[in-house]
Amino acid sequence: MMLNTISNNLANANTTGFKRGKVEFQDMLYQSQREAGATTGSGSNLPTSVEIGNGTQVVSTARVFTQGAVKQTGEQMDIALDGDGFIEVQMPDGTTAYTRDGALKIASDGTILTSNGYTVLSNFQAFPAGVENISISADGNVSVRAGGATQTFQISLARFNNPGALRSAGANLYLETAGSGAAETGTPGQNGFARVQQGYLESSNVNVVEEMVNMITAQRAYEINSKSIQTSDQMLSTIAQLKR
Repeated sequence: MMLNTISNNLANANTTGFKRGKVEFQDMLYQSQREAGATTGSGSNLPTSVEIGNGTQVVSTARVFTQGAVKQTGEQMDIALDGDGFIEVQMPDGTTAYTRDGALKIASDGTILTSNGYTVLSNFQAFPAGVENISISADGNVSVRAGGATQTFQISLARFNNPGALRSAGANLYLETAGSGAAETGTPGQNGFARVQQGYLESSNVNVVEEMVNMITAQRAYEINSKSIQTSDQMLSTIAQLKR
């Protein structure tokens, strides 16, 4: 599972706004053969116990929402979020999803869409026909000039108390869960919300070198564990033959 997670991270090293996943392990139940503090035949107390471990198990595959590098594109509809926050997106079934992918598009009717054609919420308004210039400030104030007139509106962002518990839905989208808590909306650049950078996109936060090191570490741990199982099996086989 660790290798699968690392492979997915590496596959998305160039995905806009992608947040890398991490696998968290914990040890499993132990077989206790001797309790610490037990009395020996001589009347003394044992200072330590004898416990046999039963391996490890995965308890979490969380997302790491650290900031990715911001790269300039020059496109007026590209926005990068510098800090904490998500763009709200309306799914086909009417539910709300959240994304860090700011590669936005303008539909034929002026509606703002994601690259997959989902409608962008976050208080975005439909643009008028004949757009000449689009300006998006760091605090989310959008100014659209078209046909000699100017349309202005204020966008908002959403954030969560526990973004690591958001459910990945693919297409750079995340869904709210009971673990993530309800979305809190606010104005960009205020009260800890991210600032908006027009003409930029946030890159993946995957560090390729770090992931390759993690892959080698996981592979070596698996090989050593496999070797220890083989050695244990050979020892048990030897014991079985001695009994004969």
